[in-house]
Amino acid sequence: MIAKVIVLLSTYNGEKYIKEQIDSILNQTYSNMTILVRDDGSCDKTIRILKEYEEQEKIKLILGENKGFVNSFFELLKLAPEASYYAFSDQDDIWEKDKIERAVKILEEQSCLEIPLMYYSNYDFYNSNMEFLKHPQKRDKISFTNSLLECVNAGMATLINKNAREKMLSNFPDQNLLGHDWWIYMVCSAFGKVIYDDVSKVRHRMHSNNISTKDYREEKKPLEGLTNNKHFPKVKNQIQEFANYYYQDLNQNQKQTIDLFIKDTNCKNQLRKIFYPKKIMNLWKEEITLRIGFLLKMI
Repeated sequence: MIAKVIVLLSTYNGEKYIKEQIDSILNQTYSNMTILVRDDGSCDKTIRILKEYEEQEKIKLILGENKGFVNSFFELLKLAPEASYYAFSDQDDIWEKDKIERAVKILEEQSCLEIPLMYYSNYDFYNSNMEFLKHPQKRDKISFTNSLLECVNAGMATLINKNAREKMLSNFPDQNLLGHDWWIYMVCSAFGKVIYDDVSKVRHRMHSNNISTKDYREEKKPLEGLTNNKHFPKVKNQIQEFANYYYQDLNQNQKQTIDLFIKDTNCKNQLRKIFYPKKIMNLWKEEITLRIGFLLKMI
């Protein structure tokens, strides 16, 4: 029997591109799939468009109050029916036809399916007219330490198994999160396995009204993190939030790593971070920015 996949799609004032997004999901080569959409309080024509798809029984629709895209995706994850896998979708991209089929195939090839699993693929940047812009730099350095300080996966390129969903539902955060995709990466790197696919399976549309494209997903200029003094404190708050929910479940090495980044910025602790023996970030320019951030006690 073909494994069931639920596609979780959160919308907010997405009338311009939502049809293209949904149609690209409906055109997937994978057959056993349901699209669950939660609208996050749109005030344009998005709901009208979604109801047309609902009337044709092409999607299941939930209308909700505005909670922001992170909480909207978590709400979807809570309300979704049981399935083998869960994928996440933005409202303005285009998926390649075999996106889900390829992701499921790669996950089902894993030797242990009873642990939290996360698959994420690469993706390409396109402009608002779906003209190719660039291929992002590879972010395939995966580790628990990396997950605390960098989000390597974009939600629209991510698929998880039911065990990952269950682990997240057991301790559901309600604040201090930079992204649902980042939280998923932290959970799966701590308690399961993360698999990277360098083949691009999403045409990610860049435009002025992107809701879920955040700083950690975009190509950054060198030392940009140092000029944005809000980023590092938010990262530290997110690590603290993760510790609040999962510290008791971590192994000893993971607990020591968590402690390193949330303890007081005393001289000894800062030196341990500055001279951390392994490369943490995927890109050297971001590694240098992070180490300088440690030096300046920004995190």
